[in-house]
Amino acid sequence: MKIIDWYIIKKYLGTFFYSITLLILVVIVFDISEKIDTFIRHHAPLHAIIFDYYLNFIPYFVNLFIYLFSFIAVVFFTSRLAGNTEIVAMLSSGISFRRLLRPYMMVAVFLAIFSFFLRSFIIPHTNINLRIFMNKYIENLTKDNERNIHVQLGPNTFAYVESYNVSRRTGYRFAMEKYDGERLVYKLNSRKIVRDTVLHKWVIYNYYIFRFDSLGNQKLESGFMKDTTIALKPTDLYKIKQRFEEMNYFQLNHYIQKEKERGSLSYKRYEIEKYKRYAGPVAILVLTILGVALTSRKVRGGMGMHLGLGLLLAFSYILLMQGSVVFSTQGNLSPSIGVWIPNIIYLIIALILLKKAPK
Repeated sequence: MKIIDWYIIKKYLGTFFYSITLLILVVIVFDISEKIDTFIRHHAPLHAIIFDYYLNFIPYFVNLFIYLFSFIAVVFFTSRLAGNTEIVAMLSSGISFRRLLRPYMMVAVFLAIFSFFLRSFIIPHTNINLRIFMNKYIENLTKDNERNIHVQLGPNTFAYVESYNVSRRTGYRFAMEKYDGERLVYKLNSRKIVRDTVLHKWVIYNYYIFRFDSLGNQKLESGFMKDTTIALKPTDLYKIKQRFEEMNYFQLNHYIQKEKERGSLSYKRYEIEKYKRYAGPVAILVLTILGVALTSRKVRGGMGMHLGLGLLLAFSYILLMQGSVVFSTQGNLSPSIGVWIPNIIYLIIALILLKKAPK
């Protein structure tokens, strides 16, 4: 570590934390002005607003904008270095451009690790408290699923519920079928199914159970009420908005693996979130290289020209990211490809600009 390394590291981190802090303060002010009526209407206490909402709100927004503001920080202070002819002096003293890039990448790696740790472990924990507050004082994040719910409980077991009431924990018109290959061996029909939250099992009412042997003979069992141990979770029957936000790295991978084994397709948004947790930190590295390559040359327009180009590239990156995620969610584009497309494209742009940067 040389003096020049510490100089660039301090400039990078100082500009980044200063800009991200200003952004968070502005976002909080606007959020307060937007939600103050809701806080008053639902009698949210001041302590809960500060510590349960905004204190847990900050890590999410820091990570949301971390790659954008790391790029803006690089563009801002590097263009100042170039405008003051400091980069020319560094290169003239014998420092190679690759050597000049080293402190930038050290900070970028630090921020990438910080971002991954935030998104994979810290934010899921803070989101639990944040969502409890939002459920109580702002909006209900739990909503009933659409009617006619089909769930695969296992490789050969399927369940159907016509509708599910979250508050009553009751599903109506429940049916379950088990197959041996293509042959139906078990069928359960019930007027309603109720979740016992104490014993964590389901109680079925007005039920009929059909069992079929290999010869096609059937055996009927019926009754008014029966306890069952069905491998069905209440969360399979209703939606929680962005539930993956509460899952840490290991919980998210476990959920995706479990849904794949069940044959469910509901894991796709979760898989997108998984790849975004990798792609976001890598974006910091890519945009740092792009920022240095773009602004290390002294131009006639000065800092304004660099900032203009930098903001154009940053917002085009965000637009491309959102577009590729939509294609992955709604179309047939693989989540891994959709999430990584912006990084691949901008890495190519960064390498081209890096090759043309002053040496």
